[in-house]
Amino acid sequence: MARSLGLTAYRAIARRGEAQTTLPDQPRPKGELVWIHAPEPGSLVAVVNLANRLCHMRYGLRVLITVPDIENSPHRPSDTVIVQPQPSEHPDSVAAFLDHWSPDTCLWLWGMLRPNLVLACTGKGCPMILLDVDSKGFDGHRDRWLSDLTRTLLAQFDPVLARSNAGKRRLVQLGCTSSDIEITSPLVAGAQALTCADSDVTELAEALGGRPVWFAVETHANEIATVLAAHRQAMRLSHRLLLILMPADAKDTGAAVALADDGKFLVRNWDEGGYPDDNTQVLVASDPADRALFFRVAPVSFMGSSLVPDTGGFDPFEAAALGSAVLYGPKVRDFMPSYKRLAAAGAARIVNDATALGTAVSHLIVPDQAAAMAHAGWDVISQGAEVTDRTVELVQHALDQTLMQTS
Repeated sequence: MARSLGLTAYRAIARRGEAQTTLPDQPRPKGELVWIHAPEPGSLVAVVNLANRLCHMRYGLRVLITVPDIENSPHRPSDTVIVQPQPSEHPDSVAAFLDHWSPDTCLWLWGMLRPNLVLACTGKGCPMILLDVDSKGFDGHRDRWLSDLTRTLLAQFDPVLARSNAGKRRLVQLGCTSSDIEITSPLVAGAQALTCADSDVTELAEALGGRPVWFAVETHANEIATVLAAHRQAMRLSHRLLLILMPADAKDTGAAVALADDGKFLVRNWDEGGYPDDNTQVLVASDPADRALFFRVAPVSFMGSSLVPDTGGFDPFEAAALGSAVLYGPKVRDFMPSYKRLAAAGAARIVNDATALGTAVSHLIVPDQAAAMAHAGWDVISQGAEVTDRTVELVQHALDQTLMQTS
């Protein structure tokens, strides 16, 4: 009866806390909903990438992600991926959470299992998958002193995927059967490559006529002058060089055009239509939907919102996934692990000011230099594909089984 005593003691303690039963500030989306719980610090970027891949692979799917600390979340709102704070373990909070969201499948990452939430979820018949298990996710006091309770919780998951042999050994110590545990690569941030029409790429490339191009994306208003100064410096060595400049805020497009014009650049506003001609030196664009097109024609991209404080940076994998070498400033708090991986592989280079940026652009517009960085970037992007593909397969199967049971 040790198991029931451990669970009873845990639930008694959980009930002493204050219930947080305030419902989320948005309704549950219609259709299928996958819930991903991501308790590991610093994992949200990778989890959002996984969520986007799931939504891409299954029409109409929406994903709810819960995290312990939503205040420092780098995720931007989207139509398909919702990020919410995790509920407390008070039974009333757990019930309100599950009644509201009613997930069709749950992916629990890393560890730090929460008994009331796990057992209530399985009690509602929701399939639960445990993946990316690490030994650190199971080294808490409860796992050590109430291992019987942890064993009960682990039995609620099928299948169980560990990111390492160490993670598998820890699960076996806690009562899992070794043959029931899969070992996969760790879940790391990657990218779902942005798409655009091949005809658009061909037409723009023909209009450029082989000119060297670099792309400054998500450029903060306070970075525009720096980017233009870097472009002027780089043009001294490559007078045909074209800068494609996209402000972080579309409202700054007019100011960017005016600033380039004041700097005596020959500037064109992409939003007004027409391709740049041989004399165009700066092309200013505002629509984020065009990022895929510009990453594909620019062998070098500067990730904006990285030279000014309190911005958090911009996801560099968007550029790397489309074959563009990455330049970035030091203010990339929200995506620091991604930049570190790219930099370690030789796929990204940090710059601190206009001079450093201009020098880097001049160096990297040489085709073989940018190509080497782009190749290294693709290698980084490809890491973690195994666990992502396996997770997509498991989720598709779980959702299909649910549909069969309800039809």
